[in-house]
Amino acid sequence: MDSLTQIVLGAAVGEATLGKKVGNKAMLWGAIAGTIPDLDVLSKLFVDNVTANELHRGFSHSILFSILAAPIFGWLIAKIYKNKEADWKDWTRLMFLGLFTHPILDAFTTWGTQLFWPLDYKVAINNIFVADPLYTVPFLIFVILAMFYKRTHPKRRKYNTLGLCISSSYLLITLVLQQSALANFSNNLENQHIQYNEIQTRPTPLNSILWTANIETNDSFLIGYYSLLDNDDCIDFSEFPKNHHLLGNMKKDPLISRLIKLTEGWYTIERSGNKVFLNDLRFGTLGIGNDAKRFVFSYELYYNKNGYLMAKEREREMNEASPLLKKLFNRALGNKS
Repeated sequence: MDSLTQIVLGAAVGEATLGKKVGNKAMLWGAIAGTIPDLDVLSKLFVDNVTANELHRGFSHSILFSILAAPIFGWLIAKIYKNKEADWKDWTRLMFLGLFTHPILDAFTTWGTQLFWPLDYKVAINNIFVADPLYTVPFLIFVILAMFYKRTHPKRRKYNTLGLCISSSYLLITLVLQQSALANFSNNLENQHIQYNEIQTRPTPLNSILWTANIETNDSFLIGYYSLLDNDDCIDFSEFPKNHHLLGNMKKDPLISRLIKLTEGWYTIERSGNKVFLNDLRFGTLGIGNDAKRFVFSYELYYNKNGYLMAKEREREMNEASPLLKKLFNRALGNKS
């Protein structure tokens, strides 16, 4: 999830764990714990894009990291305060829960997390977008309300608990909505006599009303959209040829194997002029239907002066974001009967 959401979750978890003993200090350190796992993005300062994306949501998002790091941070915090309000064990428990709930929440998103690192397995449930105001805003309001009461005041615990319950309930509701969308996508594929190998369903940016599906066939991928507010259940699918043959001899390079693993096999190859791009389908397109010209995540493949195959992320224009969000909002309101 986005940084603000993780800060809010960490603060709420900190309050639930230790708020009665240390007040707002519990929220502060919970928020810090909720931020720490995402510091792995700093790897982009030292390594190439592909390696950085491989490292993201890896070790720092694992159960093992939470277990190893929590006692260290707990000891440091106990040293900072040196009082009897909370001891090393209390702070360790707070830090563990703050560190651990971060990847648990991330596991519900598209990117997924390597919860069981060093095992090579990602958990990605795909039922919530990485930023969803309906999850974050009510949660944030209740956490802020709780902050203004003394640590022993019953309303402090009440508001914090309400925030946790409402956000968690919304997360569970999105699981139900995802299954509803999946059923509709599957019915449309059956009604249109489309044979497919695999289907992946996820929400579009900033909402849980408009859903999209990636469908793999033998030679191409299909992408469709379905809104809970649609007037009819008929879905039009856009087709994107795999074009894996365009890789040519590059297919033998270890870098391509890494990219295929990173995309979990959801990729197409695109040639534009003399340039070759590998598109990651998991995060959708910059457009809907016939307007879908480019994918959100795409790597340009090229050989450097030493003859080594390289990959760099295709630049995204910031002015593309506003029109896309407007189109997504209009589509979320439903199709025409």
